[in-house]
Amino acid sequence: MSGGVDSSATAALLQSQGFDVVGVTLKLWPQDCASRAEDKCCGPQAVMDARAVCSRLGVPFYLVDEAAEFQQRVIQYFADEYRAGRTPNPCVMCNQHLKFGSLLRRADQLGAKYIATGHFARLERDEATGWVHLLKGKDPKKDQSYFLFSLRQDQLRRAIFPLGEKTKSDTRDVARHCGLRTADKEESMEICFVPDNDYGRFLEQSKMVERHAGDIVDLDGKVLGRHHGIEFFTIGQRRGLGVAAAHPLYVVELDPVSNRVIVGEESALDRDRFTVTSTSWTAWEVPPAEFRCSAKVRYSHAGAPATVVVGEGGRAEVRLDAPARAVTPGQACVFYDGDRVLGGGWISR
Repeated sequence: MSGGVDSSATAALLQSQGFDVVGVTLKLWPQDCASRAEDKCCGPQAVMDARAVCSRLGVPFYLVDEAAEFQQRVIQYFADEYRAGRTPNPCVMCNQHLKFGSLLRRADQLGAKYIATGHFARLERDEATGWVHLLKGKDPKKDQSYFLFSLRQDQLRRAIFPLGEKTKSDTRDVARHCGLRTADKEESMEICFVPDNDYGRFLEQSKMVERHAGDIVDLDGKVLGRHHGIEFFTIGQRRGLGVAAAHPLYVVELDPVSNRVIVGEESALDRDRFTVTSTSWTAWEVPPAEFRCSAKVRYSHAGAPATVVVGEGGRAEVRLDAPARAVTPGQACVFYDGDRVLGGGWISR
């Protein structure tokens, strides 16, 4: 329970359906967060709100310290990816390793059969085979199945997503009906541990990245300017380059070996083929050698028709029917058949 309306409504819905509910908030950050954003990132206000909701519902509440695991699995990964010239997706890693990893172990200690979260996603259970399929949430504006693509079958079997059939408005109505203080709480759209959305400043202040000068070059290798670290740039970025040109320039590649930021015109961002690594398959135990799908190259991407050719060693080639803009190394590419998640992988450089 994050202290927000979604997890609050989830607890209320489960209780109304006859489940024996236990509320758990994961304390993921070693500081108290008050100087950064006290209502986010397991800060004091968020914990107070979650505790108050549990009190209102009459269910037990636990605050569990998982800061060390979060530091290793999410924060360190976040910094390592930027240093490698990739753009990380910490929410996927947090779901895989914390919410459906360490929290499942806590659930066992508490005697809980399932883990329920406020994700807007759905599960379809095949009673004959025991297989659990992951589907998009009914609200297309809030669907969060993209962030859950890496969950294994043993994790999905113990998951419940009560908000999957609901809209955000429905969720607030549930909270209001139950008299929960989080009903009208403002929604956060930021990375929970970077509440001001300035990830570069976070990396510097946490001493995980130090400035190191390098060249900004065009596609021919001509030096156009200088930068203070590839970690402070991402593919598709236009603002803040500090170079003058006759046409708008965008970051098209980050080279960690030579410490160069490579820029070009917008057309240079288009890609129709790329490789994904560390694939996981939600729809099958063993995927077909080749299949058609809608490939979503980032959370905000609508998805594009594609053919996926499955290779060895957890690799697959994605062939888009039409080029997509700013296919970014480090981001997840998730494959769909309609509403059903087939699987996904991590876009490689």
